[in-house]
Amino acid sequence: MPLSGYPHVRRISTGIHDPVLSSALYLENGSQALVLIALDLLALDPLDARSMRAAVAQRLSLPEQCVFINCTHTHSAPATDRVLVWQADPSISPPDPAYLQWVRERVVESAVRAAAGTRPAQLAWCAAQIQGVGGNRLDPAGLTDPEAGILAIRGDDGKLLALAVIYGMHPTVLHEDSTLISSDFPHYVRQELRERFGSSLTVVYQNGASGNQSPRHCTRGNTFAEAEQLGRAMGRRIAFVVEKLTAKDCTAEAPLDGVARAVKLPRRAIPQVREAEQQLERCRAHYETLKSQGQPSAVVRTAECVVFGAEGTLAISRLEESGEIQKYLDRRPSIEVQVMRIGDICVAGLQGELFAEYGVQIKRGASGRMFVVTLVNGDLQGYIVTPEAAAQGGYEAMTALFSPESGDIMVKAVLEIERALVERNHS
Repeated sequence: MPLSGYPHVRRISTGIHDPVLSSALYLENGSQALVLIALDLLALDPLDARSMRAAVAQRLSLPEQCVFINCTHTHSAPATDRVLVWQADPSISPPDPAYLQWVRERVVESAVRAAAGTRPAQLAWCAAQIQGVGGNRLDPAGLTDPEAGILAIRGDDGKLLALAVIYGMHPTVLHEDSTLISSDFPHYVRQELRERFGSSLTVVYQNGASGNQSPRHCTRGNTFAEAEQLGRAMGRRIAFVVEKLTAKDCTAEAPLDGVARAVKLPRRAIPQVREAEQQLERCRAHYETLKSQGQPSAVVRTAECVVFGAEGTLAISRLEESGEIQKYLDRRPSIEVQVMRIGDICVAGLQGELFAEYGVQIKRGASGRMFVVTLVNGDLQGYIVTPEAAAQGGYEAMTALFSPESGDIMVKAVLEIERALVERNHS
């Protein structure tokens, strides 16, 4: 299978280091139900994600807004999405329709199995502070959100049945030279937790607002050994917090609810082709200069990613000129903002890759405690960056289809839904 996540390299899988999973958690309180599904994939086209949600909703007799599907964003899984900025790259293969159909079947199967395996249980929310796994990849001193949200599900006998983990960090320890299928460091997070709490533990790993977050400045190499070191460290920290939960922290009675809303985002101003070509020339020259100076690998990698971004801008400029961008957006005229209420906590589900600043804004602006998951119900063909990042340029800003104002629109929609959900469940 062609692997997805990096340009300019024809990565064909040579084996499976760890199986990529569809992990499902089904919750029901007698009158309401919802299901959280995490896929070890880079991303899904919103149309494919909607199809999967609809299939799950139909099989479980749930409203679609009570089905929550996200991608962990591993860069070492089979291709499942057509990336516009790489469309002209001959080394990048489009998704295999047969594989996508197989994924769709496994998604439904995982949800059905989760629903069929229900048993009396209690839930508790907690959070862990995760240090040393990654940080702001554009500026090591820049904003990062170390909080990992944790939903723990215990059986009546006290045994831990499932964990949902929400943490905003690119799973990109492994780079383009790796040709083994893997979920990257989240694999080792799950492995550590299962070794501590039992091999039957379900771990639903969800990626938070990580558009500008990665392990780049924390890794000593791009190896499985390094992925294991980071993943197990994170798993140990989560386990430490979960083990401190007491019976008083758990409840068997919790409201469950879900709301989804369609919103429209403003497009980014895309430069003309000639302007994009000149920008690419400048970025390549800067990258070559840093390499020749022997600058630190993280600095060189950042500059290389800026080159990828400039190439992306040029690709978008050409697609804009040919009308292909508009055709793509005409089939996806709006994006979806989704919020789930699980007990006393709300979880926001947002399409695309948002910068951590927007996740922090949502947490601070919510009426109660809240966590944020991204790449939910599809991608946005790139990032939602801050105005500051847009002004500075860089890979994320150069490959974005939507303007920075889009982040504020999504934040506003989430907070409006969250307040309505809280009021609805208090009435």
